[in-house]
Formats: sequence, structure tokens, C-alpha cells
Amino acid sequence: MSNKSRRLVVAITARPSYSRIRSAIQLLRDTGDVSVQVICSGSALLARYWRVVDLRRADGFDVAEEIYTFVEGNEPLNMALTTASTIQHTASVLRRLSPTWVMSIADRYETLGTAVAAAYLGIPLIHVQGGEITGNIDERVRHAVTKLADVHLVSTPVAGQRLQRMGEAPASVHVTGCPSIDLAREAMDIPLDRVQSAINEFGVGSHLDLRRDFIVVLQHPETDSFDQSYSRMHATLDAVADVGMQAFIFWPNVDAGSDATSKAIRVFRESSSFPNAHYIKNLEGRIFLRLLRQARCLVGNSSVGIRESAFIGTPVVNLGDRQFGRERSTNVLNAGWQRDDIRTAIQQQLAAGHYPRSTLYGDGYAGQRIADVVRSLGGATANNKRFHEA
Repeated sequence: MSNKSRRLVVAITARPSYSRIRSAIQLLRDTGDVSVQVICSGSALLARYWRVVDLRRADGFDVAEEIYTFVEGNEPLNMALTTASTIQHTASVLRRLSPTWVMSIADRYETLGTAVAAAYLGIPLIHVQGGEITGNIDERVRHAVTKLADVHLVSTPVAGQRLQRMGEAPASVHVTGCPSIDLAREAMDIPLDRVQSAINEFGVGSHLDLRRDFIVVLQHPETDSFDQSYSRMHATLDAVADVGMQAFIFWPNVDAGSDATSKAIRVFRESSSFPNAHYIKNLEGRIFLRLLRQARCLVGNSSVGIRESAFIGTPVVNLGDRQFGRERSTNVLNAGWQRDDIRTAIQQQLAAGHYPRSTLYGDGYAGQRIADVVRSLGGATANNKRFHEA
């Protein structure tokens, strides 16, 4: 099969998806070995999440299709309906594009929709970040996508071993590291003044000086207990206010419970006497990671605390069960949802200072390894996959 006829469609469905694959698809595009097209759906098209699709175009990628699949609402039902919508509309687009491979990333419900569409059309599926364990329905989605996928690009050796125990052929599993670590490596060279300019441009609240100590808050709802999202966000913000340090507070993702989490942020912003907070919807990935490197502590339950923060050494207070079971480095301290527990954990991490760099999730060159794997693939159909007996 000639290089010109090898076509990869990459499905971007939410704001983290692009950062987790950007380095690899840039390498593929720039070398010309594989034609790369991007399709965007889900929250990647929503203005309140900064229309991630526009960042793709700014980086020079061919956005082949904007697929409006998101079903508005704030309950698990809406996640299920969005998944169904993603299957329906993505299948039509993939049939028209007829790529050699489809690439899907991580564990969100839109990822499952993409995987189902590709599998039924017989298009080989490449899955990034399979084999990991988390604390909510995302883990079920991740493992379901694994069984639909033909090629696995995993972040750690443990994740790769887990896939083989799930019946995936060893030859289909490639330990590449996590490509979001590539972004973290690149971010360390960004001048702090550039980060200050970016945060001054976005968000509301007090003007905060990056050369003074500050905390970053990034907390998402837990989908299996979404009805507690408001009280949990409120407890976190109260604990941060108790500490008294400057704080950058980011809005949550689009999962069930996000409206309640956002409401808690708005109520805190409007009614709190805490003067040292700046509220931001989103930042470009590298700018965010450079901000995080400067932070004294990250508080919340985002995977960035487990992955990228390990590489850059930022102390993390990880709340609840969203990241339960995920491999982690020494920079992570777990805490429950009580205000006093959160405050105590923050104070403990502030006293600890920055941690040594960990390469648990990669050394910052996963994109090159992923690109090499994709270049080596043939154009076989997806229909010959079988359970591999160990």
C-alpha cells in the first residue's frame, strides 16, 4: 500500500483528546508518510468548552468533519444518548471518508461511540491509553473499547500486561508512553510572562501574579455519584479559601454533574469573601501545563494530576474515587471529600514542595513511538481479530 493511500482519521471528542495525541499526528502529518484527517464531535465543538476544534485548525490540521453529537443535559441519560448519537453520525462520516485506520483516545463515552462505529464498518481501530484502571464508568468504557480495537498504544508496561490478560494479542500491544507527557516536556520551555499574558486574557476574578505562590483547582464530577457534585465542589473551594493562597479555579468537563459543579463555582465566586481567585474555562494545553509547573499544588480529581503532574513534579491532592486504581507517582496524596481533610492534605503538600520528575507515564517522546507504530501498520481489515489465549 503506498504512503499516499494510507489514511488515518483521528477522532477528537473532548478538550483533553487533542493534547493526548497532538505530538504523534503532527509527526505523521509533517513527514507525509500518512495522510491525517481529524473529525471532531461531542464537547470539542461546544463554545463553553472553548471549541477545541478551532485549536486543531490553528495547528494546521485538516478537520474533515464537525459532527454535532452532544445531547444537552446533566444526567447519565444524556451521556448514553450522546454515545448513541456519536455511533450514528460517526458511522456515516467514516463510511464516506473510508480511512485505512481510525484512532480513538482514552475512555470517554464518545470514545466508545467512535469505536463501535469503526468496528461495525470493518475499519481497523487504533486505541490510545488502553489497559488503565480508574474509579468510575470510564474504566468500563476503556475496557470495552479495548475489545473493539485492533491496535493498542498504551502508556505503561503494566497497562500492556493487563491488555494481554484481557485476551489481546501481544503483537497488537505497543508500550509507547503517554503522548500528553510530550506536551508537558514542551511546556517547560514556555516563558512565564507568556503564561501570565494568557491568563490575563481569559477568565474572570482577581488579577493573580504568577511569581507569587498559588494553587490550581481542577475538579470534575464523579458520574456514579453525580448528585453530590455541588457539595463536593463547595467543600473543595472552602478548603482552598481556608488555606488563603492565590488560586486558579478551572471549570469542569461535560460529564453528568457538571452543571452542579459549575453552579458551586459560580456561587463561591459571587458570595465568597475570598479575594484571591481567578476563574478560567480553558487554556491551551501547553500553557496550562506550564501554569501547573509553577503551581505549589494541584487540587481536584483530574487525570492531569496523575499523568502530567508526575512528570513535572507538581504536588497533587487527589480527591475521591475518579482516579481510583490508576498507577501513580509519589507526588499524589489522596484525600476524602470533607473540607477539613482537603485543607489538611493541601497544607501537607505545600510543605512537601515540588517532587522529583517521574517517567511513570513516559519520557516525553511518546509521539515519535506512536508515529512509528502507525507507519509500520498494514491495511488489513478489522474482522480477523480473535481472543488470544495466553
